[in-house]
Amino acid sequence: MIKKFLYSQKVAPYVFVLPFIFVFIFFWVYPLGSSFSMSFQKIQLGQEASWIGFSNYEKLMGDGVFLKAVTNSAVYMVLTLAVLIPFPMLFAVLINNKFMWGRDFFKSSFFFPALTSVVVAGTIFRLMFGEMEGSLINSVLGWFGIGPVKFLKGQVTGFVALVSLATWRWTGVNMLYFLAGLKNIPDEYYEAASMDGASSFQKLTRITMPLLKPTTIYVLTISIYAGLAMFIESMMLWNGNNSPKNIGLTIVGYLYRQGIEKNNLGYAAAVGIVLLAITMIINLAQLAFSGMFKKED
Repeated sequence: MIKKFLYSQKVAPYVFVLPFIFVFIFFWVYPLGSSFSMSFQKIQLGQEASWIGFSNYEKLMGDGVFLKAVTNSAVYMVLTLAVLIPFPMLFAVLINNKFMWGRDFFKSSFFFPALTSVVVAGTIFRLMFGEMEGSLINSVLGWFGIGPVKFLKGQVTGFVALVSLATWRWTGVNMLYFLAGLKNIPDEYYEAASMDGASSFQKLTRITMPLLKPTTIYVLTISIYAGLAMFIESMMLWNGNNSPKNIGLTIVGYLYRQGIEKNNLGYAAAVGIVLLAITMIINLAQLAFSGMFKKED
């Protein structure tokens, strides 16, 4: 009876889906539900949890450090989107060109940084952007007569270091996404455009970019999440979670500070729920704006 049940064609699909359902429930639904519940409580180690309603959320709205973290994360997200979508797309188009030599070399070179540990990469970039004259970036600036810059002690220069690290690590990954999208565009479209006298720029704007829309939306969606959820890069650049005047503090960094460093788990849970809400709102808005929810005729 059991064997007949397991080998049933009606039951088999559910058996194959069961592992995913278990993982989804225990590692996503349950933690999310627990975090949502914790956000309405005051939870500190060694003390009994108590319900406090919306107090954590009310406190967040007046928390200047949290608002600073939200601003930092939003600015970082915008800057990385401005860099990590157009440039990887351009590099993918160049590498995909049939006249391009050394394609495999360039693809490997661009992708290699993504294989590097973010801890190692963050440490290297911290040394590169160090404030001493002997640091790499200040040495280069010295060739042009520019004195040492304390990159990691200023708001603008700190973001220069952060975005530089993100660009180095993720350009190759996004480029491969766009390369995969380019492979789905038939060569006949470009041949027909050439016969009509279209220039390379016209082919890019009239054929490549429109047909890369699904890939672009995917890269945009994951980049928005990555930008808002960034933490380790900032922590490694400033060698901890306490940058000068919180210039490198992110939403996840503030969550870590409250939940791990201060053991204020209820407040940290509220920070996490707000981060989820912000990410969902931005992504759903851009997906709706791009027409992804419209039904095809």
